[in-house]
Amino acid sequence: MKNTDNKAEFAVKILFDKSKELGRLPKRTDFDDKTVCFIKQKLGPWPRALEAAGLKPILENSSKEKSKIKRQRIKKKQKVIKQEK
Repeated sequence: MKNTDNKAEFAVKILFDKSKELGRLPKRTDFDDKTVCFIKQKLGPWPRALEAAGLKPILENSSKEKSKIKRQRIKKKQKVIKQEK
């Protein structure tokens, strides 16, 4: 388990160092395919990896939460339409 933590920390370090080197958020194209695969394997999708490295603010609402809110909004509209009929 400790080894996995070290690998995730290493992935964060790779992103952080590249960000410092470039002076901007690193893109996938700034790395070779093997490194991108390693980072995504340890930290998740690219935006989440940037968040894990502290390079990008964490979004308050995940895509699942946004979808849930949207479905709730649609249900409310449907109820209003049914009541009007």
